Amino acid sequence: MSLARVGLGCANIAGLYAPVSAETARRALEAAWEMGIRRFDTAPFYGRGLSERRVGDFLRDKPKTEYVLSTKVGRRLVAEGGAEAVKEEPAAPLPFQVEFDYSHDGIMRSVEDSFQRLGLTEIDILYVHDLGAFAHGDAAPVHFRTFMDSGLKALEGLKREGVISAYGLGVNENEVCIDVLRRASLDEILLAGRFTLLDRTAESELLPLCLERGTTIVAGGIFNSGILATGASGEACFNYVPASADIRRRVEGMEAVVSRHGMSLAQAALNFPFSHPAVSSILIGTHKPESLRRNLELLGTRLPQSMVAELDPLALR
Repeated sequence: MSLARVGLGCANIAGLYAPVSAETARRALEAAWEMGIRRFDTAPFYGRGLSERRVGDFLRDKPKTEYVLSTKVGRRLVAEGGAEAVKEEPAAPLPFQVEFDYSHDGIMRSVEDSFQRLGLTEIDILYVHDLGAFAHGDAAPVHFRTFMDSGLKALEGLKREGVISAYGLGVNENEVCIDVLRRASLDEILLAGRFTLLDRTAESELLPLCLERGTTIVAGGIFNSGILATGASGEACFNYVPASADIRRRVEGMEAVVSRHGMSLAQAALNFPFSHPAVSSILIGTHKPESLRRNLELLGTRLPQSMVAELDPLALR
């Protein structure tokens, strides 16, 4: 499998649940580069600017023609009150508050801020981050209208002027992707956790719509917050929270199926997203070189159709 189809998700190098040192982050980025990964995805929200700073510092001396960089818009970082806002955060992010802003001007300011944090002059892809009910609940319709009426024009202009090469959504849900695609074109969707070995909810409507509209899918969250890497035992998580009894039962069943076929659960989870033609690539998120190497070694396996057929009834749809 070409490593052009694999990217490094750079949330972990800024710390998710505990601080990650600059040296640890650097080693992870260096390992990814040495292993052949040339796609890097970051966001202002990751470490409240820390991920962008670390990614930019690493890529600054790399030939631009050799890598693809994506970041996100929709959240702006604000200094006022930032120290107070993060004092209870266990992962020690930078001292900024987060404000949602999907307007034309908000997106333009966000891009300029990202250029400053990255210290780079080129960003390839912009994803609109967490537009939808998963992040916003009852406020989601207001943010959606702001983006469609205003923010989308900013992305169209940035692409037209050559500031970026592509744009799309970076989300954890199918519905908002469908709502946008029915009204506008998107180059790409970074979809976290909704087309995995366990969660197939994107399969019925979103993925066919992407094929129809010429929108590619980058599959993120392929381990569904960890349970497809660790299995159902212990403190397994699904969708960022402890897994329910139903989810554990499904995953236990999947573990038994893949084991009978001589495969590990992680191996099946890593290779499954490539089974659909709408998926162009996957993201692997880690700050541990050994984890990255182990995952890359598992890639390139074609899943037997007989095994997939056994797994199908256990998946969420």
